[in-house]
Amino acid sequence: MPSLEQTCERGGSRELSAPRLRSDTPERAGLDPGELRDLVEEFHALTTGDRPWAAGAVLAAGRGPVMAVEEAAGWAVRYSSYDPEADAGVELPPQARVPVRVDTPFDLASLTKLFTAVAAVQQIERGTLGIDARVGAYLPDFTAAATHGITVRELLTHTSGLRPELPLHDCADDEERLALLRAEVPIGVPGTYTYSDLNPLLLQQVLERITGRPLDVLVHDGITRPLGMTSTRFGPCPGAAATEDQRRPWAKADRGMLRGVVHDENAWSLGGVAGHAGLFSTARDLAVFCRTLLANGAYGPARILGPDFVELLLTPPGLGFALDQKWFMGDLAGQGAAGHTGFTGTSLVLDPATDTFVVLLANTVHPRRRPPDNRPRAAAATRVARAVRET
Repeated sequence: MPSLEQTCERGGSRELSAPRLRSDTPERAGLDPGELRDLVEEFHALTTGDRPWAAGAVLAAGRGPVMAVEEAAGWAVRYSSYDPEADAGVELPPQARVPVRVDTPFDLASLTKLFTAVAAVQQIERGTLGIDARVGAYLPDFTAAATHGITVRELLTHTSGLRPELPLHDCADDEERLALLRAEVPIGVPGTYTYSDLNPLLLQQVLERITGRPLDVLVHDGITRPLGMTSTRFGPCPGAAATEDQRRPWAKADRGMLRGVVHDENAWSLGGVAGHAGLFSTARDLAVFCRTLLANGAYGPARILGPDFVELLLTPPGLGFALDQKWFMGDLAGQGAAGHTGFTGTSLVLDPATDTFVVLLANTVHPRRRPPDNRPRAAAATRVARAVRET
């Protein structure tokens, strides 16, 4: 692990290298071991029984540069299909199931939005993107956004007034999908919060237009490669945990049991690379991502954002992060806590006030989607919050 005395180059100046994550005891992290033992016990219970919360899951939690918990439970692949008559999954024989490991990748679903937001703030820091600039300045052919004066900030804060989603998966080709996006007008009051997948999709179009590079390259070159997040990428990802036996009427497409390809139907129709969904990652990689933001944008010798721009990213209401949607953060939901959830069962929370993070990756949609139950996410975050020892 590099020491604090090590320096790195950035923009012609020298600065201290930030500590990397290391696995160590709760005590070394300044966390109560009893609370973390309860956290681990409750976590393992999430994947047991006939109708578990998730078929499989991975948990990572820590404080400062210490990863104090890294646990895996259940199955990456448990079911071959879903039986709608029995309302149950068709279980594979034990020898055919695939256990979850701590390095199993999961379909991140909407956690992808966080990476799109960071990529946007990187461009804001470089001066190539204006946070209060109008989208039409970069995408004049997106006539609806241009006419209604939608701004970059509104895309990042879900205040554009755009509806939650469009049926892009029903379009015949990419040109038809782009035509829908270009013509989509706000239906809500601008400035009012309405969570929408269309916001990061439009932001993706802006980023790709101003940089001349696709989103997957921007994320790789600007975030995952410098941070050493080698398990984080847009699909396909063959070793990932399975998600859903995706069929109508409960889904929007008939694709069968999915593993290693994006679950979100719109992201799938866009080739698997989309501003709102498409990334796969591991809990450890996401712990590195959390640690980087908690360390003001630096990790080891790398820096992906300057401190002022991390502050911009995380200051309420947050840019891409759900700072005002804290129903999944439990007792970590202090004023500065930030995080996000993903439809497939993923979530992360980071709290600058206590320098803590918790990542919970699960395939709750295996073998099929159900109404979300956020209690396990909130309970895990609460355990971490209660484990914090005053220093």
